[in-house]
Amino acid sequence: MSGPAPGGAPYAHPMTTETPGLDPEDRKIVTLARSARARNGVPEGAAVRDETGRTYVAGTVALDSLKLSALRTAVAMAVASGAKSLEAAAVVTEAESASDEDRAAVRDLGGAETPVLVAAPDGTVRAAVSAG
Repeated sequence: MSGPAPGGAPYAHPMTTETPGLDPEDRKIVTLARSARARNGVPEGAAVRDETGRTYVAGTVALDSLKLSALRTAVAMAVASGAKSLEAAAVVTEAESASDEDRAAVRDLGGAETPVLVAAPDGTVRAAVSAG
C-alpha cells in the first residue's frame, strides 16, 4: 500500500474499500462509516475502533440544541461505552480532510499517533492523517 506523505497528504493511488492494500480492519471501519452516512442520509458517517477491537459507528448529529460531527459522535459513543483508547478512526465525507476538532477528539482518546482515514462518499480513501 502506498501510504500518505508526511502531514497526511493524499495517497498516491486512491484506495477504495475494495483495495487489497487497505488493512481489513481499516476497510471495515470505512465501510461502516459509509453505511452510516447512507443509511441516515447525513453529511458524514464515521467509525472508530477501540483497543479491544470493538467498533462504534455514528452519523452527523444536527439538532437545534446539539450539533456534532460524525467523528466526534463516534468518539463520544466509544467513551460512553467504556473505551480506554482508540486504534483507528474513519470518516466518510465530502470534505478533503478531517477537521481540527475531529482530530482533537480522536487524539484525546487514542493519542496523537492514532490514524484517521478520510474517505469520499464512494469509499475511496483520500487521505490518512494522524490525530496529532
